[in-house]
Amino acid sequence: MPDQNTAQPDFPKSYTAAEHEAAIYALWEKAGAFSPGADTGKPSFSIIMPPPNANGNLHMGHSLFITLQDILTRYHRMKGDRTLWVPGADHAGIETQVVFEKKLEKEGRSRFQMTREQFYQEAWEFTQENKQNMEAQLRMHGASCDWSIERFTLDPKVVEAVYATFRKMYADGLIYRGERIVNYSVKYRTAYSDLEVEHVERQDPLYYIKYGPITVATVRPETKFGEKVIVVHPDDERYRQWIGKTVRAKIVTGEELEMTVIADEAIKPEFGTGAMTITPAHDPIDFEIARRHNLPIIPIIGLDGKMLPIAGEFAGMKVEAARAAIAGRMQELGLIEKIDPTYTHIVGLCYKSKQPIEPMLMPQWFVKVAPLAERAIAAIEADEIEFYPKSYKKIQLDWLRNLKDWNISRQIWWGIPIAPAMPDNPEVANDPDTFDTWFSSGQWPAVALQAAGDRYLQDFYPTSVMETGHDLIFLWVTRMILLGLYTQNKVPFKKVYLHGLVLDPLGKKMSKSKGNVVSPVDLIAKYGADAVRFGLLISSAAGSNFSLPEEKMVGGRNFANKLWNITRFILMQLDGRLPSQLPVPTAVTDADKTVLEQIKKTRKGVDAHLEQFRFAQALQAIHDFTWHQFADIYLEAAKNQKDDTGRTDDQTAAILFSTLRAILTTLHPFMPFVTEALYQRLPERDGLLITQSWHE
Repeated sequence: MPDQNTAQPDFPKSYTAAEHEAAIYALWEKAGAFSPGADTGKPSFSIIMPPPNANGNLHMGHSLFITLQDILTRYHRMKGDRTLWVPGADHAGIETQVVFEKKLEKEGRSRFQMTREQFYQEAWEFTQENKQNMEAQLRMHGASCDWSIERFTLDPKVVEAVYATFRKMYADGLIYRGERIVNYSVKYRTAYSDLEVEHVERQDPLYYIKYGPITVATVRPETKFGEKVIVVHPDDERYRQWIGKTVRAKIVTGEELEMTVIADEAIKPEFGTGAMTITPAHDPIDFEIARRHNLPIIPIIGLDGKMLPIAGEFAGMKVEAARAAIAGRMQELGLIEKIDPTYTHIVGLCYKSKQPIEPMLMPQWFVKVAPLAERAIAAIEADEIEFYPKSYKKIQLDWLRNLKDWNISRQIWWGIPIAPAMPDNPEVANDPDTFDTWFSSGQWPAVALQAAGDRYLQDFYPTSVMETGHDLIFLWVTRMILLGLYTQNKVPFKKVYLHGLVLDPLGKKMSKSKGNVVSPVDLIAKYGADAVRFGLLISSAAGSNFSLPEEKMVGGRNFANKLWNITRFILMQLDGRLPSQLPVPTAVTDADKTVLEQIKKTRKGVDAHLEQFRFAQALQAIHDFTWHQFADIYLEAAKNQKDDTGRTDDQTAAILFSTLRAILTTLHPFMPFVTEALYQRLPERDGLLITQSWHE
């Protein structure tokens, strides 16, 4: 680094980010600048990084959260708080298994050709390689997190903490195993929680099928096997005479069955004809009706998505093909009264494959959420957690009041296996499933700190802020609140800031399938990390999605160069003088008075904005002061403030230098690389800018 006691005659005329960023980051790491230190007398500030999935490269959404969290971390560190930002990586359960299986497919292999142990080992190596790549990319962004306590969600200490929670919840009666209708993905052969199902509106034929004197309506004729009852609403006058009686009905196999008409309040008289037959093994409402009336529960569709032997000649057919074939046969037999070809309804899709979810009856582990939700609601209503935007408080409360029990079993190989949690309990020890990844991620704030050491949990829990995307409020934020209160008897964080999604330039969500994903690594190589951060920040607002602002990244690169040239000019004006040789900055002219007042006002405004998570406004304020008030006006005026020797007079030089230091300090959380590079060129600097006082 340059000599700290002189201005720099070798100061390049422009800033080239690629020539500085890696060296600057290495300087911070070598100095231990990311550690919170041991002074427990200071106020603490802590933030847990949402662990990126260790199955690929970082995307623009990661870039945004890294930038926002790094700003908060650097700001509180410079304010003198004992600051901790905990990095991590997520094994990501089904997400990673899907990605890894695609890799195997490209290699001409399949997990079904491997032992579970071999699959797990290769998936582990795959995630570790990706994890290393992600760590390098986090450093490229300038993430000032404490790498000494980085954690992976499959680290032994993390896994044991997850098992301990499971055992405690089991003992407390909050976890139970039961056969329930679950959201099953035929493609990935696993169940999903309700939150992992996408619901879309679509049109399908609605078939009106005759069962003797009664007609029922359904979109799923392929499930009409093994039926024993016709169900109507007890108050439906159309069918009151039939309740408790039997009717004879021909079915698609050509057989005639005797079917009993029963009444249940779950039936909606306004749907179809107001009468229905039930398939308890493949519909949650039908399942509950069957349980209330002690009816047999007969599976029609297998876990491979094919019709079971009960379907007779249609056995072995996939559901979609069977639906068409069975409807056709029913028409041949005169069993279909009519078809509504444009019936509109809501269909659940697997969020990964976009294929219809198949409701299946399976034994699973469930969390009783009602007692947990009750505590969470009380904490949020008492404002133990603040939400930004504030509208999300009501959204979160409404969601908690309507939560169903949480299915935490997954029929996949990659993840935390359930069996070792309780090896002495046969019901647990013989379970081949893994935990839902959100069951471990939901414990992340406490578990990540605890894995680092008990003092971290004691000193930094609850964490100060949970900063994440608004799309994760239900999948992740809710679970962290539920489990944090349960395991630690405290909320896991005091504030929640929810950022929007980074969309493509046309305003569409980025996805690999659409081919519209933009790599942050490419943008950093093109513009520099500070410029990418600048563009994302200046475009973002709490809870609002926005299009990728590449033109604003160009603006960020231009601003970095402007700052570079401002510093170069000011150091030239010192003309060999050291800051300690200059007078205390005092307003002599109106221009002096204005610039000193404006920098003070600007810094106060940046403070206020950051305390309320108004990141874009904070950056805009210091940007506008630097470019427009300081560079355009004061620097131009300073060119005329000369002493008898023709150089800038001492008082003006003092104001120039002190204002420059204030600008670099204020801008550092937003644009850390260029500000540190410039700070290292200042005469009489003290150490690193990253650890300087915000209040200087």
